[in-house]
Amino acid sequence: MLNLQPPSPRDSPPPFTGLLAEICADAAALRSRRRDALFGPPLLPASALDGVDAAAGPLWLRLDVAPETLPAAAPGLARIEVDCPLDQLDDALALAQGDPHPLPARLAIRVDPGAAGRGWAAESAERIAAAGAHPVLASGLGADAVADFLAVLAHSDAGFVAHASTGEEVVAILAATVAALRGDDIPAAFAAADPAPVAALSAAAAGAVREVLLAIAVPDAAAVEQHLHARGITAHLGGA
Repeated sequence: MLNLQPPSPRDSPPPFTGLLAEICADAAALRSRRRDALFGPPLLPASALDGVDAAAGPLWLRLDVAPETLPAAAPGLARIEVDCPLDQLDDALALAQGDPHPLPARLAIRVDPGAAGRGWAAESAERIAAAGAHPVLASGLGADAVADFLAVLAHSDAGFVAHASTGEEVVAILAATVAALRGDDIPAAFAAADPAPVAALSAAAAGAVREVLLAIAVPDAAAVEQHLHARGITAHLGGA
């Protein structure tokens, strides 16, 4: 069982507070986003910042414009995410370290492996974490790639963020992260997507998971919230 830290103080927020990030296409979607305790900074394209109030932050920003074009009055940023083909990872790592332009928030790098063979997920995650950025666990990866990724991040203090298309995939990511921290079979935990071990975590164990898994971006926030609530994972947060 996870037992990686002392019990949390009584006034600490529940450990899955702010776990989900609603993906918002534009400023209008941002204004109507869900604001329950389960949700943290939403994910918004940088190109949609026009019309966003400077007090709307914090935001998880997806960099789809040149970094130097980010407005000086952008809302507070939790992180900035960039998509990166595997063969351009060196350029993304340089950006994470302020070359050619310092970023106003920590970079998160989502790698597209293309036709790369087994091992790309572990290698890229290790390099991204070493550069001081957050590796991004993309949606739709196979169990082996997820296991390689988590085997690195479970023993790193970098933390990672993830994308998921459904509530089932959110459960699979949580279950696989628990397995990685416990030293269990990560591919089996990811493939089974069993919510029971996640729902049964103590507050301290769930807090240890959150030290590694910082947030999960989802496109259908209401459906994912309902899915997690129905399976007892976030029932203590209310909502759904």
